[in-house]
Amino acid sequence: MGHRIRVSVIIATYNQADLLAETLRYLVRQTIPTDEFEVIVGDDGSTDHTAEVARSFADTLQVKYVFQEDRGFRAAAARNAAARLAAGALLITLDTGSMVGPDFLAAHLAAHEGGESRRAVIGLSYGYNPEVPTARVDDLLAQMLPETAVERFRDLPEFQDVRQSYFADCDMDLSRRLVAWQAFWTLNASMRTDDFRRVGGFEEKFEGWGGEDMELALRLQRAGLTIEVAPDAWVVVAPHERDHKANFDALFVNMRMFLSKFPEPVVELGLGVMLDKGEFWAWERSYRELLDWREQTGGLSVSDEIAKALADVPADESVAIIGCGAELPESVTGAILVDFDDQLLDRAVRSGDHSGYHAVGVHTLLADDSVDTVVITSRMAGLWGTWSAEILAEADRIGRRTIAYADPATP
Repeated sequence: MGHRIRVSVIIATYNQADLLAETLRYLVRQTIPTDEFEVIVGDDGSTDHTAEVARSFADTLQVKYVFQEDRGFRAAAARNAAARLAAGALLITLDTGSMVGPDFLAAHLAAHEGGESRRAVIGLSYGYNPEVPTARVDDLLAQMLPETAVERFRDLPEFQDVRQSYFADCDMDLSRRLVAWQAFWTLNASMRTDDFRRVGGFEEKFEGWGGEDMELALRLQRAGLTIEVAPDAWVVVAPHERDHKANFDALFVNMRMFLSKFPEPVVELGLGVMLDKGEFWAWERSYRELLDWREQTGGLSVSDEIAKALADVPADESVAIIGCGAELPESVTGAILVDFDDQLLDRAVRSGDHSGYHAVGVHTLLADDSVDTVVITSRMAGLWGTWSAEILAEADRIGRRTIAYADPATP
């Protein structure tokens, strides 16, 4: 009688056969029996000897291999193809080049045991820090086992996971984070297979590097899962060349896709901090600042301000109002309304023949030159110090003329 498969490890890969062999070699060493887990390689159209590498481990691992035609960087589709073959109750995603310790699978299994919540688990990824080169340890990593490297270098800044401060600042308790899913990356993560399938897996419209894992984590969280860190479920990322500029260019494109799926301030600010500010880790802080400002402005009406702004605007001109609040002058009809408070926005939209966008106004889904006039109200004043340039740029993009009352320094 065969053993039950407990874990399915999916690895998306493309023309990295030697790195794949390294990852598979370390999976052979697991403390749980090899007949209790499987490895599924999702090949995104490789032309090297990737298929041969996968087959070469057939005697030591339960390996499945699925190939898709090379039509560009489609890691999301490759992972979904692999996940469709999964027989394990737990699904773990790994990147090619991840070197795991002997207790890696056991640690992921343990992270899903106990408690009442279903969870999406983030494992640490030592050596993954695109912002800091690991030149001091690269040569040594090739000479020692990953567990030895972790024991020796875990406190070395350039060896630590780039997310280390984000995790440490909340004592590894991501329930204290508002945007915990920004740290859920496929290079080392796990979730129950049925939860993955229940939310529809990875969004295959994401092509190129980045974003699809965070978007999946947001859907998992909204489906009721908690997002947690499992420090013992670590990997060491093998040193290899990356095209950081191309990767981040693709990420910015994918973040726009993310925003089109979830057109709401938390995702909009994520795009803003990455594309406009170049500060990925400012996402949490920026969203907290928005929520604090929303609390302060709940009772702020800008109806008189809007009436003043539009007093000399011809009645037949189209208008967008950023920071509309709940109340509008009766003279305003058929406007495009934008506000970061969805409840106030709903009230404003219901007051007339208006269309509404739940947004800050940093990056909206409106087309270029959508309206003649854009009004930016004083409801935006508390965000002006951080986002004035971006909001004005967006107003210029969507409108022909801008009337702004948001600058606190302007009477």
